[in-house]
Amino acid sequence: MDRCVVLVDAGYLLGAAASLLAGEPARSRITVDHAALIQQLRERAEADTAQPLLRIYWFDGAPDRVPQPEHRRLRVMPRVTVRLGALTRSDGRWAQKGVDAAMHAELTELARNRACSDVVLVTGDGDLLPGLMSAKEHGVAVHLWAVQAADGDYNQSEDLVAEADERRVLDRAWITQAVRAKETGGPCAPPPAPRPEIAAILSAPLPESALAASAERASRAAAETESVRDDEEAAPRPGESPAQPAHGHGHGTKGVPTPKDLAGTLRGPVVPPAPQPAPQPAATLRWSSDRGWVERGGPLGEPAETASLPTLAQLTSAEQRWADREEDITTVGGDPFEVGQVFARRWLERLPETGHLPKLSALYPRIPHRIDGELLRYAARFGLLAHKDDQIDEHDRYAIRAGFWREIDVRAAADHAPAAERAAEKAGRAGPSGD
Repeated sequence: MDRCVVLVDAGYLLGAAASLLAGEPARSRITVDHAALIQQLRERAEADTAQPLLRIYWFDGAPDRVPQPEHRRLRVMPRVTVRLGALTRSDGRWAQKGVDAAMHAELTELARNRACSDVVLVTGDGDLLPGLMSAKEHGVAVHLWAVQAADGDYNQSEDLVAEADERRVLDRAWITQAVRAKETGGPCAPPPAPRPEIAAILSAPLPESALAASAERASRAAAETESVRDDEEAAPRPGESPAQPAHGHGHGTKGVPTPKDLAGTLRGPVVPPAPQPAPQPAATLRWSSDRGWVERGGPLGEPAETASLPTLAQLTSAEQRWADREEDITTVGGDPFEVGQVFARRWLERLPETGHLPKLSALYPRIPHRIDGELLRYAARFGLLAHKDDQIDEHDRYAIRAGFWREIDVRAAADHAPAAERAAEKAGRAGPSGD
């Protein structure tokens, strides 16, 4: 049929773009505007092939094949289909498994079924050579696109280049319309400004009880360090024999000198060491999900009114659970702030009564432990909170909770407004009337 299909090896496209713009193939070094990139691919494919686009297939790897936030955003875009392979770590490096095989199968099936007249391949892997040759045998024109190499040389298999019907190089100017290096910036659309809600959570002070506990731990650590230092000073140096206590007049039991005897042998009076100020605790926000906050009574415990709040799972019926999953798949894009808002909206809508909201707001920025744990488990479905460059992305955690609190504030304000209007109306009726 007279239409074109684009098959994108995301590992090649974004890795080569990172090498070109940031000097290394780590995708964490670049920021991608996926909507702009998809639009560019579509426009260039339709221009090069002179055929309307049927579909863009986006092939990528993901840990345990769980869609990451960018995959969730991509798969709800028009004319985009996401195919995921496994992402595994070996010898300190991440490697895709199954992506090439999936591309080969898709290319062969499209050509065999005559689903298109032209195929655009954005890849450099020579493993696709058999699939490319099979597509040509079925009468499909194959266009091979490369990303401009950082060193000016090819970054594609020579056999793949030789077998392609048409070839195009996506240069730096084309790439930087949708991709930019994080360090140097670029002509790509600027990243969104940090939300003030996230900044407020990051700057939220620790509770006084937590500050006291941190100061106590710091003092204890300082005391232990001082004790170790004293033991090291008392230990004999190499080549010296341990000092033997003198058994003479003025000494305590078993020849151990008393503090009074020691004071007489020192030059001047004994001055006790000045107490060292306790180090200030680090300005790190502690959450209810941290192990140190769980199952503790006293000042660190949660109020009974909020600790006993039902979870979203307890408030959700089977029909609602199905509808929620459908919304997650088709509508929720995976932005951490949005995920927190969606969870809070569902939870608030299903609570039997909202009189607890003022007490819940008083806990800010802490979320009740059971609700917070459920919120983070829900966010994990979207690939959030996963290991990114071998570290948990704490910024995602802050953004998720900030979205939760924003929805709480919106609902609290909406509940407060009618009450304030009724109070004002009542006051107006009870006010003095003119003669």
